[in-house]
Amino acid sequence: MKKAFQRKCMACNTKKDKYDLIRIVRNPNGEILIDKLGNLDGRGAYICNNIDCLEKVIKTNRIGRVLKSNIDKKIYEDIRGVIIDNGEKNQNSKKSK
Repeated sequence: MKKAFQRKCMACNTKKDKYDLIRIVRNPNGEILIDKLGNLDGRGAYICNNIDCLEKVIKTNRIGRVLKSNIDKKIYEDIRGVIIDNGEKNQNSKKSK
């Protein structure tokens, strides 16, 4: 069994397993992407899978400071979409149990 690496959410500073967080990465070309698999090259930042942490990060521009880059509003909307999709998947898996 593989060891689950711990990472810290940049909004709430809670340590969680790497795979329980959403990774945002700035690749060597300077593009900001959401790394769903957690294996893209570049500087990464992690955020919890909830809207409250996203709102806190947006308000403080934390992603921009951590990734040392300007963040487009589209990135925030993409992250919001990932959080909503993950929430729907969790709801569906609970219903099927």
